[in-house]
Amino acid sequence: MPMVQITMLQGRTSEQKRKIAKRVTDVLVEEAGAKREGITIAFHEVSKESYATGGELMIDKAK
Repeated sequence: MPMVQITMLQGRTSEQKRKIAKRVTDVLVEEAGAKREGITIAFHEVSKESYATGGELMIDKAK
C-alpha cells in the first residue's frame, strides 16, 4: 500500500495533478507490482514564501 507525497510550488491545475497522479500510479503498478487501488498520492502545495532552495526563498529568486 504505497503512500506517495509530492511537495511542489502552488500553481498547478487540477488537470496537471490528475495527470501526475495517473503516471505515478502507473509506474508503481508496473515497476513495483503495487495494486492500483492501494496507492495513495498526496499533493502538498507550498507558496513561494514558504519554500527555499540554496538558502534563498523562492519568492526572492523570482525577482
